[in-house]
Amino acid sequence: MHAHFLDPYRDGASPVKLPLALAFIVTAALLPPGAWPAYVLLFAVALSVVILSGLGLGYVYKRALLAAPFVLAALPLLFTVQGPALLSFDIGPWTLTLTQPGLVRFVSVALKSWLSVQVAIVLAATTAFPDLLAAMRALRLPRLLVAVVGLMWRYLFVLVDEVFRIMRARDARSGAPAERAGRIGGSIPWRAKVTGGMAGNLMLRSFDRSERIYAAMASRGYDGEVRGLPRPPVPPLAWAALAAGLLFLLLILLLGLVS
Repeated sequence: MHAHFLDPYRDGASPVKLPLALAFIVTAALLPPGAWPAYVLLFAVALSVVILSGLGLGYVYKRALLAAPFVLAALPLLFTVQGPALLSFDIGPWTLTLTQPGLVRFVSVALKSWLSVQVAIVLAATTAFPDLLAAMRALRLPRLLVAVVGLMWRYLFVLVDEVFRIMRARDARSGAPAERAGRIGGSIPWRAKVTGGMAGNLMLRSFDRSERIYAAMASRGYDGEVRGLPRPPVPPLAWAALAAGLLFLLLILLLGLVS
């Protein structure tokens, strides 16, 4: 499989990681703006999780930058929330006023998003995807939803495989004289036309292959759920870790609400 790098899980997955990660994200989302002591505790929790995961700070923090484009959606909060003005400046016919409550709310949204993405990255990078699906079923999520998530993930590898096949076919048909230097190909519109044709070919081939894959699965008794060997019961220590983690996150939430 060409896309093995898309699933960089590590061994030692715990059955309590998914509920703890979800509880962390929900706690961060429910914290009010400006609850700085609670944010410091959440940051300490996230930092501890990153260190204990063994992934490395650089690995997680570099990928946590994915939250930056979504944080930009909260940028208007700096100028739309009413409160004491910190700075005013003109942009053409408009006057923008930076307010203190707006700044607090924007920084709070940025911190909560950044911390939540860190925990999600650690969860995805240290847990095998079948274990995540099993945890979703254990949390009583709808079977259809779990099946859709599982098939979507697995079909990503099929799509990547089809992309590699199309690119190999393109390279095989894109020969050029050895004495010709520079870029091979035509103008930008010509390249856009070729790229569009490749995208359309990928869509058609993907539809056709998905039908064949589903027919093969149905012929083998697939009824909406992938079955495997029975999993061992959750050890008492894992239940204790889950209870302690949920209690600690609840205390952080209460601290944020009363501060």
